[in-house]
Amino acid sequence: MKILSLKREALNALRGNWGASVLLTLIVFAISGLVPLFFEVPLSGGYEAWLLQDTAPIGATLVSTLISLLLIPLSIASIWFFIDLLRGNGPKISDVFNPYRDLGLGLKIIGISIMQSIFLFLWFLLLFVPGVIKSIAYSQTFYLLKDHPEYSTFEAITESRKRMVGLKWKYFLLCLSFIGWGLLSIITFGIGLLWLMPYMSTTFSAFYDNHIADKKNELE
Repeated sequence: MKILSLKREALNALRGNWGASVLLTLIVFAISGLVPLFFEVPLSGGYEAWLLQDTAPIGATLVSTLISLLLIPLSIASIWFFIDLLRGNGPKISDVFNPYRDLGLGLKIIGISIMQSIFLFLWFLLLFVPGVIKSIAYSQTFYLLKDHPEYSTFEAITESRKRMVGLKWKYFLLCLSFIGWGLLSIITFGIGLLWLMPYMSTTFSAFYDNHIADKKNELE
């Protein structure tokens, strides 16, 4: 499917759902940005000390890092929200907290994220381009995990790499197609991101549904 068609499918799915999508994006931004600070500022000696210090105390850094890890399932579940939206499943904002109700799933999401980060760090140590290529190859990992929660950490990552064979350039061009909208969001001091992120997430979901979800049969 052409990039324009993927975007059109995304916009059709968002029609009538922009309010919930923007609200979800705002909630995720707020939680991801404010919760780590809620712990880091007191551990840094207060707001004034936190503003003036060049480096945060190691205790504050460790706690902030731990909180950031615990928030990863929230970010992934928000992506899943837009897959369900695209598929017409009528998702609710409260669904993004499901990984915290299923401890096994939440830990698996965090584990996959950590392993992906390690792999990409090693690839980027080689050269920038191989790192970019591998990041694109791994891009479908969490989409696949949603449809196949039985996948192990390495199965989800490996399956993404296999199914992205022949599709990495198309995905790269799809990412590039949002640069203009990204610049407009910067001009609006980031407010435009509240609309851009749902648009991008739903479009990437359309990419997954049309090119990746049913590709296993073709590989076998």
